[in-house]
Amino acid sequence: MAHVTLIGNLRQYAGGKVEHEVDAANVRQLFERLGTRFPDLLPHLTTGSAVAIDGQIYQDALFQEIRPDSEVHILPQIAGG
Repeated sequence: MAHVTLIGNLRQYAGGKVEHEVDAANVRQLFERLGTRFPDLLPHLTTGSAVAIDGQIYQDALFQEIRPDSEVHILPQIAGG
């Protein structure tokens, strides 16, 4: 299972828990599974969260592969300027 860390204010929607173990093949599946566990978190995941998988940051990458041994960090939306 991938090791998932919620960054910033996202943890407040997951009962204050920062780290999670999730079995998911891609980002979309990861969001669905976290949303099932924490329904209040789901809207924040689907409105543009950035995801770092094994050190590489992705935005709008719902089908980006996640390996069972991946380290995944979910960050609040990154604003451009």
